[in-house]
Amino acid sequence: MTDAPETTAAAQTAGKPPYRHLYLVDGSGYIFRAFFAIPPRMTSHGLHVNAAFGFTNMLIKLLRESDADGIAVIFDASGESFRNALYPAYKAQRDEPPDELVPQFAMIREATRAFNLPCIEKQGFEADDIIATYARQAREAGIDVTVVSSDKDLMQLVGGSVTMLDPIKNRPIGVEEVREKFGVTPDKVVEVQALAGDPTDNVPGVPGIGIKTAAQLIGEYGDLESLLARAAEIKQPKRREKLIEHAEDARISLKLVTLRDDVPLEETLDQFGLKEPEPETLKGFLERYEFRSILNRLADKLGDVVPDEKEAGKGLPLAAPAPAAAPGPLADLAAPAPAPAAAPGAPAYALVRDEAALEAWIAEAVEKGIVAVDTETTSLDPERAELVGVSLATAAGRACYLPLGHRTPSEGEADLLSTPEQVGGSLLEGQIPIERALALLRPLLADPTVLKVGQNLKYDMRILAKHGVTVAPFDDTMLLSYVLEGGLHGHGMDELSELHLGKTPIPYKAVCGSGKSQITFDRVALDTACDYAAEDADITLQLWQVLKPQLATRHLTAVYEVMERPLVPVLAEMERAGIKVDAGILRRMSNDFAQRLEGLEEEIYKLAGRRFTIGSPKQLGEILFDEMGLASQGRKGKSGALSTGADILEQLAAQGHELPRKVLDWRQLAKLKSTYTDALQGQITADGRVHTSYSQAVASTGRLSSNDPNLQNIPVRTEEGRKIRSAFIAEPGHTLLSVDYSQIELRLAADIAGVEALRQAFAEGLDIHAMTASQVFGVPLDQMDPATRRKAKAINFGIIYGISPFGLAQNLGIEQGEARAYIAAYFERFPGIRDYMDRMKVEAKERGYVTTLFGRRVHVPALLDKNPARRQFGERAAINAPIQGTAADIIKRAMIRVPPALERAGLKARMLLQVHDELLFEVPDDQREETAALVKEVMEGAAAPTVNLSVPLVADVGQGASWAEAH
Repeated sequence: MTDAPETTAAAQTAGKPPYRHLYLVDGSGYIFRAFFAIPPRMTSHGLHVNAAFGFTNMLIKLLRESDADGIAVIFDASGESFRNALYPAYKAQRDEPPDELVPQFAMIREATRAFNLPCIEKQGFEADDIIATYARQAREAGIDVTVVSSDKDLMQLVGGSVTMLDPIKNRPIGVEEVREKFGVTPDKVVEVQALAGDPTDNVPGVPGIGIKTAAQLIGEYGDLESLLARAAEIKQPKRREKLIEHAEDARISLKLVTLRDDVPLEETLDQFGLKEPEPETLKGFLERYEFRSILNRLADKLGDVVPDEKEAGKGLPLAAPAPAAAPGPLADLAAPAPAPAAAPGAPAYALVRDEAALEAWIAEAVEKGIVAVDTETTSLDPERAELVGVSLATAAGRACYLPLGHRTPSEGEADLLSTPEQVGGSLLEGQIPIERALALLRPLLADPTVLKVGQNLKYDMRILAKHGVTVAPFDDTMLLSYVLEGGLHGHGMDELSELHLGKTPIPYKAVCGSGKSQITFDRVALDTACDYAAEDADITLQLWQVLKPQLATRHLTAVYEVMERPLVPVLAEMERAGIKVDAGILRRMSNDFAQRLEGLEEEIYKLAGRRFTIGSPKQLGEILFDEMGLASQGRKGKSGALSTGADILEQLAAQGHELPRKVLDWRQLAKLKSTYTDALQGQITADGRVHTSYSQAVASTGRLSSNDPNLQNIPVRTEEGRKIRSAFIAEPGHTLLSVDYSQIELRLAADIAGVEALRQAFAEGLDIHAMTASQVFGVPLDQMDPATRRKAKAINFGIIYGISPFGLAQNLGIEQGEARAYIAAYFERFPGIRDYMDRMKVEAKERGYVTTLFGRRVHVPALLDKNPARRQFGERAAINAPIQGTAADIIKRAMIRVPPALERAGLKARMLLQVHDELLFEVPDDQREETAALVKEVMEGAAAPTVNLSVPLVADVGQGASWAEAH
């Protein structure tokens, strides 16, 4: 707050306004929440109106449920504010609003005026400054003020007669809530914000200082200036240096975060008394934008009902105080009309068995603009699964199941299937023929005005695509959870239901059994199937209502909207395409591996002096430690036996013992044979290809994982691994094209840690490992030997994973003391790396997460673990996650951009695989060079324009008849 407000005459009020409680609504905050909470919605003329629709509903909710007798809605004006003159980079990194939202800004202001509410904005100032000004004026006039917003920047206003109301959670925010968030009272919030900064608004703050540390410092020193004046007294050297170095950044940050309460405003407090809307004005607005359901809900206020609607009698008293019931969550407003109240106990779901019933559900989904969708199938493998049924949900507790492929149970299934109708015949009667049902569903699932919500929707997309059904637009609750809380818990529906809804869904085994008695879903009784399947859709919709609004409040909308959600159809198409595999090559390799394994086994038995089960850790331990007397520095397992893990065997092999080396060779070969050359043969489908599945919501850093089969773990640096890749081939007339980011994580480490020497080396295209060796070990580049370069390479790659002296010593086969000296020399030459590592550990401990350059949050709960080893693992994860996560974000951005770029260029290449930093394509022979150039260009520019890296991204291109040749 400013100390000496300057108020224009127009801003002064002539006496106390004729109301007691003023609500100041953060209209700009409402706009974005409405846009991202409400599914796409268009008028018959093609106008996007979802944000305006949501905003209108929010105004109605506020008018109904508040005790306000004075209201003003405040907006941000277009253009820059006075803060940009203070600090030109202020909010400079923010993305432009979505194209569908921009035309709705004017509609939303029109909505405000249609409800006869003041609509206020001021060029050169932000909405928060206007709110601060009116809050001060109202407080001085003896009026209670509620600021309707959850924006942390407005919390500095709280105190005395000024409170806040979080409209998402319907939670009041007072002094204690502010203290809980910032660790200080509201009058000290700006001091804390000035130290911590705000990456969302580009407020610089002091690097390495988060909210918790800032609160501690302000609590100790009283205010920012006192702290900066006494910065030399700070005991922690890094903190002391940062405060001294960035003192001016902190001072400018204080000016940026402090709200002006002296904005010269034309509208005065006495104009904010609540007035009833003019019926004709409000009705005209609602009709113009086709908000029919709202028109009918306000029928008693507006005098009539929209033709063909059946919602009369749902009048809404606009200005009356609310009853005792608390308002529902923001997302509930997505429904044009409230769903019927569910009876106590479990909801009753509908079994849809005729076209008329299905058409009614489709019509309801179209009217509401949102529907949760789930499929039931015969298998988890989408390539082999058959569609059994579809479930839909249109509101909480309101869902149905459409059976399509249920069959008579086979012998022995009668105990699970008790419905009398399941007697006789193979396909049960009373099911709409599948193609007819899908013909009815197809327009709904492709309707651009109806949002489809799913849980792991990529699977359902692949199933429905077999029948020519497209699903768009969509939201995925699994991905919403993953973006919001990646690394904190799993993202399966059952876990999310228990976590967010307090409900335990019907378990699959309760429906289909388990073990040898398990049946496929097409054999489940229809009533049992309905309860299970409809519940899935119902819970999915409820999860969406809980999770989707949190994207905006946590500033994670871009991660979801720009990276995760658009990637779903891309991955679905890659999975559907698969990659051709030569089964003959795999058979020959399996036979060769089998012979080599037999030879290794005989060598191992000879070295051991007897036969034993090589794959048994217990028996191997007895041979190595009891009978051969080898010394181990390894750990003991739960049984008390010494470990025979790969790291222990590597230690023993490095000491010159042959048996451990042979066992390592045997293990590697046995794994390649069982996991790849044997298993892959059984995973080749009728089209001669294997179809991996990609999981988006597993790795906390954002990396994709591949399974069934896992094609990301095939060794690339061994001869055997390359042989396996030779079995992956192109179709006749095509070539496999591999495009692989070169040293992307090292490049990002140089950029993120701000290491100028490494940045320069990458910019000049130098051999980074040779340059590092020269810098660290003092060896001129023209005298560099391979051994010294290899040491530098191990350090370069190890450092970004938080490698220890022990780990480096293992990698290089040297003593720990020597490895420790290498790491110390590295940090001495590149201190920015050490600063970065320290900063990430502090940040992660204070926040619980670190972020990528694109804003993805990677939660690191292990940092709080009581176990020291797990805590150290958490520290290494905190160091690496921003680097590896940014690399994952970049390749995802590339994957999303490549297919449309190929289509625009008229190129027929198909993207088949993603393996960490590599993309693999199948390309017509006559389009190889053009495709390679285009993909390389897209990949190298994938970070822009959101992030401008200080190092160039380089993508290497290879091509050949097989994956081995191309990589």
